[in-house]
Amino acid sequence: MARFTKKKKNEIGRAPDELFFRGDKKLDQMQLRIIDFDAQNFEEVNLSKTKDAIKYLEKNSVTWFNVDGLHNQETMANIAKVFALDNLILADVMDTQARPKVHEYDNCLALSIKMLRQTNTAGTIVVENLSLILTKSVLISFQESDNDIFNPIRERIKNEKRRIRKSGTDYLMYAMLDIVIDHYIYIISNLGDKIEALEVDLLDQPNQNLLEAINTLKKELNFLRKNIKPAKEMILTLSKIDSDFITDEALVHYKELVGNINQAIESTDSYREILSDQLNIYHTTISSKLNDVMKLLTVFSVVFIPLTFIAGIYGTNFDYIPELKYRYSYFIMIGIMVVMAIAMLYYFKKKKWL
Repeated sequence: MARFTKKKKNEIGRAPDELFFRGDKKLDQMQLRIIDFDAQNFEEVNLSKTKDAIKYLEKNSVTWFNVDGLHNQETMANIAKVFALDNLILADVMDTQARPKVHEYDNCLALSIKMLRQTNTAGTIVVENLSLILTKSVLISFQESDNDIFNPIRERIKNEKRRIRKSGTDYLMYAMLDIVIDHYIYIISNLGDKIEALEVDLLDQPNQNLLEAINTLKKELNFLRKNIKPAKEMILTLSKIDSDFITDEALVHYKELVGNINQAIESTDSYREILSDQLNIYHTTISSKLNDVMKLLTVFSVVFIPLTFIAGIYGTNFDYIPELKYRYSYFIMIGIMVVMAIAMLYYFKKKKWL
């Protein structure tokens, strides 16, 4: 399946605000989870029905409503109803191939970004769409599966870390985006270690496996760039936004994300150039080794041409050849051939052809 662009025929022509799932189903059932907290209190609960979240809307606390799985249209419609969200917002959430973006509505701020992680087994890069809807007291996060990367945030909330427990939903959203971007840098650094490790074998043992490794890493790096570059545009927009849902204190932290995302982009560009250089070095090294082989074969050919000539003369089938009757003729011929071969090799060495 294509990793860059996917579009199904049944998605064409649908209304922009239609709650239709566009993507690959990764969970059998949607999972709803709430974390509600303030400086003194903490509560975490799994919900069976969307309407159970209504009571948290009336509390004077920070509520993180997390949704795993995006395929159930009825549940998504209920979420839109409970939180008074426009269907257009939820339609964007259900489009997992949507480009990262941020948009402010009357009652919320909605954004999406690609969340990347590596599998523990093969180290394959997995991409999922993360959508966040920010209000004054509620942050709603939508994920394609339950394999998220936000456990460190949950631990910080549980352990009563002062800043996150005393801050609002805008700081919570910053913390989530910070982890997403940190994973970008972490995955890039892992690829960077593999890229730099290739340099050791590149000059010593260039082979077909090395070429395949370079091409594979180049493909993975292009896949990373495809997902990170649009995220940079979204982060830049978010850092300059003038919104009632993000306080000036939290906006300072969003501006810090710009430096982190720039680091990720610059790293991908640097490693992309290194891979291109490695590919050039590989082809240059292979060509150089091929030239050495051809030079060696040429030298041996040049050496054996006069020897073959001498052997050919003494192999002529004539009765009257004076040297044939001389008892040392054979040894003289061999001696001449050895002297000529040594003299030619010495000459090639002196000319630095060997």
